[in-house]
Amino acid sequence: MALKGLFRKKTVQDILKQVEKNNLEGHEALGKHLTARDLTAFGIAAIVGAGIFSTIGKASADGGPAVIFLFIFTAVACSFAAFAYAEFASMVPVSGSAYTYSYVAFGEIIAWIIGWALIMEYAVGNITVAISWSDYFTGLLQSGGITLPQWVQMDYLTASNGFKEATALMQGGKSFENLETATQNAYTAWTTSPTLGNFHVVADLPALLIIVLITALVYRGMKESRNASNLMVAIKVCVVLLVIAVGVFYIDVDNWSPFAPNGVSGVLKGVSAVFFAYIGFDAISTTAEECKDPQRDLPKGMMWAIIICTILYIAIALVLTGMVSYNQLNVGDPLAFVFDKLNLKWLSGIIAVSAVVAMASVLLVFQMGQPRIWMSMSRDGLLPKKFSTVHPKFKTPSFATIVTGFVVAVPALFLNLTMVTDLCSIGTLFAFVLVCAGVLSLQNKTDIPRGKFKTPYINSKFIMPMLMMVGLIFAFGFNNKATMDFITNETQVNDPSSIVTSLNKEESQKVLEYLIAIEGKNAAETSPDLENLLSKHAQDEAAYAKIVAGLPVEHSIKYESGFTLFKHKIPMWIFLFSLIGLAIWAYKENLSLIPLLGLICCLYMMAELSVWNWIYFGIWLLMGLVIYFSYSKKNSKLNHLKL
Repeated sequence: MALKGLFRKKTVQDILKQVEKNNLEGHEALGKHLTARDLTAFGIAAIVGAGIFSTIGKASADGGPAVIFLFIFTAVACSFAAFAYAEFASMVPVSGSAYTYSYVAFGEIIAWIIGWALIMEYAVGNITVAISWSDYFTGLLQSGGITLPQWVQMDYLTASNGFKEATALMQGGKSFENLETATQNAYTAWTTSPTLGNFHVVADLPALLIIVLITALVYRGMKESRNASNLMVAIKVCVVLLVIAVGVFYIDVDNWSPFAPNGVSGVLKGVSAVFFAYIGFDAISTTAEECKDPQRDLPKGMMWAIIICTILYIAIALVLTGMVSYNQLNVGDPLAFVFDKLNLKWLSGIIAVSAVVAMASVLLVFQMGQPRIWMSMSRDGLLPKKFSTVHPKFKTPSFATIVTGFVVAVPALFLNLTMVTDLCSIGTLFAFVLVCAGVLSLQNKTDIPRGKFKTPYINSKFIMPMLMMVGLIFAFGFNNKATMDFITNETQVNDPSSIVTSLNKEESQKVLEYLIAIEGKNAAETSPDLENLLSKHAQDEAAYAKIVAGLPVEHSIKYESGFTLFKHKIPMWIFLFSLIGLAIWAYKENLSLIPLLGLICCLYMMAELSVWNWIYFGIWLLMGLVIYFSYSKKNSKLNHLKL
């Protein structure tokens, strides 16, 4: 009986009735101000941010001009998920996004899990964007002659880790001037920061500033947020179009050859970073109650946002890789870098300003999403009633918005950008997986009222096994060595940076002497930089493996093997076994192909994230389950109805 209670479901009819009763329970209705155009603008606001102004550079450097296929793949994957979101949004036009949809499809415990995951997605996503905004803003100030101390523009973890890495590399013979700029900045931030005892005071204050400003705007009202978002979207889309229009005249088609210099693996290398650029579209679904006609406008807004942004991403990628060689684009601000390189300083300055605006608009949309998730969970009794308070004048979830500001602002001062980006991605992908699975589980049920939008049905019964067969042929026929290395857990040689940063002072000296003995007199006369000496051999796989084999250090420093290596493959094994289960499910139930492909694509991108992200995400979910069983389960409104 207790187990059955975990999967108690809400009906669509009950959800719609509950919204109508909110006034009677003291919850005033949210203001209805949004149209399809506004929702499309919110989608563009959320998607056109770090992707165009930052991560497109690294992705282009890895994949070359063929990075456009990565944007197409990611857009298609997100479109599959967007179909599922649109169908649910049309069916259940209330705030809550994937949380509410899961309550209908799977029951309370799954709804809680996805709601808790969404809290992490939006909170961590906001932290990520705030940190990125801080980087752009401080860079803009610096170009204007205003330089802030490093310890007030960097998070604690980056400074601490950068100091350790810089110390190890300098210990290995690399001079401070030859360190990467980011590592130099981290070292400077750590060594120049004030200290309280042994604690270094390093905090990202510009990130705090933008969070406070955006939270105040979101608190003030949806109409004000909409107007600000529309203005920021207009600015950044105009700048992107200006970049394309000007850049076209500087394209050298020779830069497009080779089109895919690093093959398929190079293109797919940037999948996580590029996916992060697209995740904002699901935040649109949290504004359902503030739409004038959610069943018609939400699907339109989602689809148009993805289509417009994909076209912009592809055009920008082609222009950038045509203007300069792809291997020069691994920089944090590729658009400004390219035009600065061509001595178009005026356009470089415009891009820098628009990047600050673009990141602020992303933060605005994300900061709207989280309070509405909390509000929905509170209405259901899974969180304290205070979280569903709606401001009588501004018609926004006031208390939840303030709490969101604190939850985002404090970690943004201290957390590392890479860590929060991947955590946000895994939380979002998990939500996408459940929404797609929810549509699949409801497809054959006749007692569910349907909205105006329904995902086109294509039977996957035989298509799914055929796709798996094609995948096996590719894996063993065209990529046999990598496939067998994966299956047999073949020992891998560590890269030069990993080896050098793992050495102590004594080991560094031994390695240096060994490399000088191999390199001869020339190496001894130049600066003794271990990383450079090793990296010279890394281009030749066989020669590098031979050099590493002879290094006078422990095996664990030189190689990754056994469980240490296998643990990183666990997410991919989970994906592969899930594929088998999905193929069986598709065959038995005649599943719809589009949401099934959405589920598979999102699960694959989850598998591409490191095992540590899965572990951190698992810990987060366990924390959520503790709260559910200690508070939410007994306070759930469905529990009171049963009593």
